[in-house]
Amino acid sequence: MFKRLLKRLVPRRALSLYHYLLALAAVAWYGWPSEKLIVIGVTGTSGKTTTSYLISQLLELTGHRVGLTSTAVFKVGPHEWLNNRKMTMLGRGETHRLLKQMVQAGCQYAVVETSSEGLVQHRAVGIHYDLAVFTNLTPEHLEAHGGFANYKAAKLRLFQQLAQSQPKQLAGQNIARTIIANADSEHAVDFLTPAVDQKFAFSVQPTATLTNPTPLRAEQIAISAQGLAFTVNGVLFRAPLLGDFNVTNLLSALVTLHALGVSFDQLAAVTPQLKSCPGRLELINAGQPFTVIVDYAFEPNALKGLYRVVDQFKRPGSKVIQLLGSAGGGRDKKPRPIKGELAAKNADVVIVTNEDPYDEDPQSIIDAVANGAAAAGKVDGQNLFRLLDRRAAIAKAVSLARPGDIVLITGKGCEQAIAVANGKLIAWDDRMVVREEIKRGTRD
Repeated sequence: MFKRLLKRLVPRRALSLYHYLLALAAVAWYGWPSEKLIVIGVTGTSGKTTTSYLISQLLELTGHRVGLTSTAVFKVGPHEWLNNRKMTMLGRGETHRLLKQMVQAGCQYAVVETSSEGLVQHRAVGIHYDLAVFTNLTPEHLEAHGGFANYKAAKLRLFQQLAQSQPKQLAGQNIARTIIANADSEHAVDFLTPAVDQKFAFSVQPTATLTNPTPLRAEQIAISAQGLAFTVNGVLFRAPLLGDFNVTNLLSALVTLHALGVSFDQLAAVTPQLKSCPGRLELINAGQPFTVIVDYAFEPNALKGLYRVVDQFKRPGSKVIQLLGSAGGGRDKKPRPIKGELAAKNADVVIVTNEDPYDEDPQSIIDAVANGAAAAGKVDGQNLFRLLDRRAAIAKAVSLARPGDIVLITGKGCEQAIAVANGKLIAWDDRMVVREEIKRGTRD
């Protein structure tokens, strides 16, 4: 309540200055911990959480001690726990405190998923990045930033911050300031423009317009329900990851390790040991005769990628049952009916429910999504359901599933809370609730 009142009463510039000074005070209080770590910042519209998680795993599998802060997971050396804060980047003091804990735990690397909102709100102030990774850029989160140009400019701050910093020296070695960018994005050239020590690009397309630097390409790509495989510079990589988008995510992580001096041969030896990021295409097995996938996808592009994966699982005659919603709290409203339309076109049954309404009326959000599904041909009470209670919605999805069907629970992934009015968080985990409802269904 106090924070909302402060935002209304205090001019935006004054509030921004306050946050900036608060960040400087925090980094000084915790002793500039990022100066003692090789810091890898990962940003983009989608894929940044999985890419961050894969980078941290690859570093660990090749013999390094790592810390990670991301939308899904926090990690300090061997200790890993789910992000229960509903924030990609923690507040200014908390991020530096976590970095200090990484230093104290003997970590050599810190992987920091870096959001556009975090950059605008000065949460990255005082973090001395060494590598910046750009995954992609699509027109999402626009209402929060006031348009695509502002959104892109916010993302670019990470790369400009890297270019303006001095090269770090650790254990007597200079750490090269490095940019890694997705050459398949039309915006890659802008993210590669800042003057740093070295630049790398990656691509999954057979051709790309970007020639400087020449992209490292994923070739001979094979994707199945068991995982994926591809080659880079003639080296074969296999990983138990699902979906074509994970080719890009894994490639970006591999190129990041390559930039750090780890050979592709070393990396190929460990990629079969990789794990999927929690809440990202997570298969739930509670003994049920149908497939359940919990996924964080809440943007139209991410949902399209999920539907491509579902096609690999779907058997002839089976149904796809999708549960989805949309977040409030200043998030974009325009995609709501688009998401409903996409669900209607890709699922046999659509269940629209509460997600993270914040201070918005949750029923109005549900109706905006469901109306998009109705406009695409779904019929209320037959193959379209509007349920305010998320547990009841999950129970409905499970009750409708028959052997061989696929149930998609989207929008929250492994998030540990539902954000409601007045800044309140209600403890929640889609994965746990769906297991409980499957078990309850088998008892009834």
